[in-house]
Amino acid sequence: MKRETVPDAAVVPHHEAWLLGQAPLRKYLDFVGDIGMPGLNGARPDLVREWTAAELVYAELEHSEAGVADDPACPPLDPALQPLVDQVLASPRYTRTFDSLPTCIRMVDLAHLVVCQNHVTQTFVDGIKARVRPDPDPATLLRCCLPLDDGTGPVEIRTMGSKRYQFRSPSTDFRFHEPVMLREDQLNGHRAYGAIAGALGLVVGFSCNFMNALRDDDSGRVLLQNGYHRACALLALGVRYAPCVVQTVGSRDELDIVAKTVVANDPGYFFNAPRPPLLKDFLDPRLCKQVAIKQMVHVVEVSYEVRDYFMEA
Repeated sequence: MKRETVPDAAVVPHHEAWLLGQAPLRKYLDFVGDIGMPGLNGARPDLVREWTAAELVYAELEHSEAGVADDPACPPLDPALQPLVDQVLASPRYTRTFDSLPTCIRMVDLAHLVVCQNHVTQTFVDGIKARVRPDPDPATLLRCCLPLDDGTGPVEIRTMGSKRYQFRSPSTDFRFHEPVMLREDQLNGHRAYGAIAGALGLVVGFSCNFMNALRDDDSGRVLLQNGYHRACALLALGVRYAPCVVQTVGSRDELDIVAKTVVANDPGYFFNAPRPPLLKDFLDPRLCKQVAIKQMVHVVEVSYEVRDYFMEA
């Protein structure tokens, strides 16, 4: 999967909210250099100083907020939501995505969610804030966090050659799904010029888009895996607690099969450090900076090869 800028004639500035002071600094500078709006890279010394200032703030927070992420208290899920929860639990999005560890749907403390993603597209966050009222009722909040009928977003498909195709979407949840074998009766509308032996489908689409997190069994900390834009938007609207799919991790081996690479490679930083980065840091101007960036589009490129030959039976 590639991420490309739109053509220069159509460039529209978006804004990316970056948590400064979270290593590596090089990643931030490369991001600004690659897709930041013209002129930002010339302010490189200022970018480095701002980053260093945020590092000092985090150093202070290690003392003033030590342990703040440990086992945060949360209210119970509203029993009236059970019919909606049952719909989520029965959906393929849930059963196929969360099939490796003990999993439940529970309320989480948005402010004290540990974060492993150090930037979000502020333009997307602002769009969610515009669609969700500041004080959503429990059912609306659950549908926002665990949507079953969310739109797919715009997708453009381009033929790049006889065996090469591009799928494009601005969505951050756009991705290649999987190859699937199809029967003839599943090829509705296809007019074959001969008998069909089978078909291979290369599926491109979107993630289940449920807000989900990992809970460390030892510290009780909850780390946000997916749903960063919605979580940031809700917290900015004053929503403190929200429903979330939570997987409980009891060992390093379990973490390896479900966590993002950055977490699996350094679990101690997120689950044992006195004061890890938290979602509420995105609302702290000392730690978060708005960076003007070019409008981006996700590109999933699919190609295939056919080999036709004889071999001994």
